[in-house]
Amino acid sequence: KGLPTEGYYTPQKEEIRATVNEWIRTGGGFDGVIDFDKVMEDPAKPGYLRDDYDCGDNLHPNDAGYKAMADAVDLDLLSSPAK
Repeated sequence: KGLPTEGYYTPQKEEIRATVNEWIRTGGGFDGVIDFDKVMEDPAKPGYLRDDYDCGDNLHPNDAGYKAMADAVDLDLLSSPAK
């Protein structure tokens, strides 16, 4: 396809990405997490970007993917006072 990210994916990089995401979800270092990885993941192919959210490089979202991420954010979380 001639995209700049062509050939970027490797199984080793995917393993690192999955490890980092799991730490973000469970490591206790954050007050909260909006899990865009889960929003973007193909339920039929865990670990893969949904086809309808893929810009074409199997790595980055298209406009529909960015909209799905935006829709996943509960804006009340951003305007609520800290507890």
